[in-house]
Amino acid sequence: MSTETVLNGVGETIVVLSGKGGVGKSTTTVQLAFTLRALGYKVGILDVDLCGPSIPRMLGVEDQDVLTTPNGKWIPVMVDSEKKLSVVSIAFFLNSKKDAVIWRGPKKNAMIKQLLTTVAWDVDYLLIDTPPGTSDEHLSVMENIRGARVRGAVLVTTPQLLSVDDVTRELTFCQKTQLNVLGVLENMAGYVCPHCSECSNILAWGGGESFAAKSSLPFLGRVPIEPNLCQCAETGQNFMEKFASSPIADIYKSIATKLIATSSVPEAMEPQEGR
Repeated sequence: MSTETVLNGVGETIVVLSGKGGVGKSTTTVQLAFTLRALGYKVGILDVDLCGPSIPRMLGVEDQDVLTTPNGKWIPVMVDSEKKLSVVSIAFFLNSKKDAVIWRGPKKNAMIKQLLTTVAWDVDYLLIDTPPGTSDEHLSVMENIRGARVRGAVLVTTPQLLSVDDVTRELTFCQKTQLNVLGVLENMAGYVCPHCSECSNILAWGGGESFAAKSSLPFLGRVPIEPNLCQCAETGQNFMEKFASSPIADIYKSIATKLIATSSVPEAMEPQEGR
């Protein structure tokens, strides 16, 4: 598949992965997108979590529709008036947000291929929010982004060992598919009391950092539980704008800066024979 058809209009792509659900992968994707936008970049999010497409709600655009260009390309839904943040999600193609996507593998893979080749992007960075685990959907993403400029993957985990065990399998997936790993993000790492600023380690501590060290991967940072961030995600508000001076905002700025700090632009991923 040629570079003219795979993610055309995208500068570089970052894939966000997690070993299991519920670790905050989609929240991480949204906050990184808001952060990159705040840094001056044009950013897109492609939500390929077909069975749990939560990104549109987090961005406050779940009632929007995807339009098409005269040549049949899908136009991403714009999140902001400046048109610096856009999104495409399977949720936009469902009749109701209550609809379940009950599809077999081939239909899912065909939809992912369409999402990766039929969108009229115009962004510096595209963040791909994937389903949890390592499934057919992940293989379909990897097969279809061959030839695109992919910076690499972010592995999201929570501190406890069960989550770290699952993200270890995600690392194996990246190695087998030759997807560069940009680093590990440890999410939900403690809860900082808004009154006394004391941090309580509700879900253990340091598992993600330890995994990164053992795997010789960059450790991107540790993000504690933040009630304001949870509220913003629920209501579709821009946390990075509303709480720009918060410690959490500084953490995300640090993580985003690390992700794009490499001076060299990655070459397009080499096409491979089907697996």
